[in-house]
Amino acid sequence: MAALICGSLAFDTITTFPGRFAEQILPEQVHILNVSFLVPTLRREWGGCAGNIAYNLQALGGKPVVMAALGVDGGDYLARIAAWGADTSLIWRDSELHTAQCHITTDRDNNQITAFHPGAMSHAHKIAVPPSRNDLAIGIVAPDGREAMWQHAHQLADAGIPFIFDPGQQLPQFSGEEHRSILGKARWVALNDYEARMLEERTGETVAQMSQRPNLKGVIVTLAADGCECWVGGERSHVAGVKAAQVVDPTGCGDAFRAGLLYGLERGWDLPRCLNLANRIGAIKIASRGPQNHSLAGVHDAA
Repeated sequence: MAALICGSLAFDTITTFPGRFAEQILPEQVHILNVSFLVPTLRREWGGCAGNIAYNLQALGGKPVVMAALGVDGGDYLARIAAWGADTSLIWRDSELHTAQCHITTDRDNNQITAFHPGAMSHAHKIAVPPSRNDLAIGIVAPDGREAMWQHAHQLADAGIPFIFDPGQQLPQFSGEEHRSILGKARWVALNDYEARMLEERTGETVAQMSQRPNLKGVIVTLAADGCECWVGGERSHVAGVKAAQVVDPTGCGDAFRAGLLYGLERGWDLPRCLNLANRIGAIKIASRGPQNHSLAGVHDAA
């Protein structure tokens, strides 16, 4: 069976700041913020949440179906995804806009400042979840165009496809009422600890309360190197992190984690087993530069 990956495809421009952002930003002067960071290194990588998740899921032996938008400059990316063996039939090409662009600067503490140009992603709502495909066992609504995330969540629910809601950096784009609507349709929710606090503020519900919704089988809150929290029916459990061989680049770690989660859920694993694998994939990714350059050969065999 296959997994429908709804999210962005983007080109990532990744730079590294050898200092600490906190040492360059004066809290009492943020109202007139004007800072410049010298970044000695620069790389251009394949990225976007859908692309990163699909890369990892395919490497694990899964069957991603990518549903995303590319721009006029996206031909090479489309060919790259097809070369993995992933299903590209739901990738839409814009005839005027460029592919989304993400500019990421990481400091020595792995804090990141990101600027994002949506480009073709803003038209991703023109792609619809196919209601008649019976090979889609699971889906994920990852960060994408706002209208696309809203529509795809409802379309997945209407098609009876269980899905993970992963609002990510698009979380502020939705009102509390809209979040509550999507939470009422999702089967799982995946957040980092900062996003979890923001979602609690937006919805007026604690993570524990969200996890008691009858349709939700789990709310996962990632804690970076400390692993993740797993909330089920109002009860919290902790899944320990996996020590990385080295910490090189956090870009794409969350997407790698979600691919591991998808892989396990599609196979009917319990959540702790899924999250153990997800933590392992995240630890492997962080030891490699860029979101799509690491190898997962043999990882799923030991899961």
